[in-house]
Amino acid sequence: MNSPSHLVIRAPNWLGDAVMALPALAAVRAALPDTKITIAAISAVAPVFDEDTSAAPDAVLTIPDRRRETAILASGKFDAALLLTNSFRSAWTTKRAGIPDRWGYAANLRGSLLTRPVSRPRERLHQSKYYTTLVGGLGFEVAESLPRVVVRADTARRAAELLGKHGVTSSARLIGFAPGAAYGHAKRWPPSRVADVIARVSILGGVSVIIGAAGDREAGREIESCLRAGTAFVNLIGRTDLRQLAGVLARCSVFVSNDSGAMHLAAAVGVPVTAIFGPTDERVTAPLGDHDVILQKVFCRPCMLRDCPIDHRCMKRISSDQVFDSVSARLAVHR
Repeated sequence: MNSPSHLVIRAPNWLGDAVMALPALAAVRAALPDTKITIAAISAVAPVFDEDTSAAPDAVLTIPDRRRETAILASGKFDAALLLTNSFRSAWTTKRAGIPDRWGYAANLRGSLLTRPVSRPRERLHQSKYYTTLVGGLGFEVAESLPRVVVRADTARRAAELLGKHGVTSSARLIGFAPGAAYGHAKRWPPSRVADVIARVSILGGVSVIIGAAGDREAGREIESCLRAGTAFVNLIGRTDLRQLAGVLARCSVFVSNDSGAMHLAAAVGVPVTAIFGPTDERVTAPLGDHDVILQKVFCRPCMLRDCPIDHRCMKRISSDQVFDSVSARLAVHR
């Protein structure tokens, strides 16, 4: 295969998927040292590639409006595109943008739109392996690696300033919590149990920081209503941009999360994660590396439903003791 002079890689549209794609992106970067590589991503994901990542792109192209994506890609004058997205629309968009070489999985009836289609694997793979299998199918050598994100100095400074405004000193031992999940309520561990762990962490001398998107504010309010006065915690839900979030996560000693994009970002910045899984499949989306995955083996999981039609047993049967024991063990190691 001839190396393109300017390759655009269309990143996944979910934060967690974008992080899990980093080993595949690293493989492409290593194989094409002389190619200019631009990563194109929607606004909700693009900032993560502005940090120091194993993808090491030459440029990051933000797509603020999907309706303008064709024009935005056409303006880049790319000679090849690698699609980490699976949709027919993304393949059609790159073809309309006039990009002559288009690589990706031949899924969703788009094989004829690709110049280098790769058969999608039939077996269940971890999502990170799914992406490395694609680039391997394109002929790139793939080394076993973990997603890596190192926050830049400016990002760390902005995170420290935000924490400082909420009374968190640089010496505080932070434990992060992500009580929400964009996928749906079924992925959320009960807020009252999150609050119980936060209260117990406070007794150990830790300061808990709750993070999430604006849509997670209800969960944050429920947690706050369960906490006694004097509990050491900060609620930053809806108050960070993505790069500030990465900076805050990098300050944490442990991170407790439902299956979410923040979970994968925390793992990538090097924080041990206590990952709580209910309806989703840990074999596909567990954080990569040395982390604790907590789940209950009930007959109906993984159902992949956004809302539980019965009693939410997969999450309700996970006790606060299980989560706290994981957190306290990690804190004992990472003093």
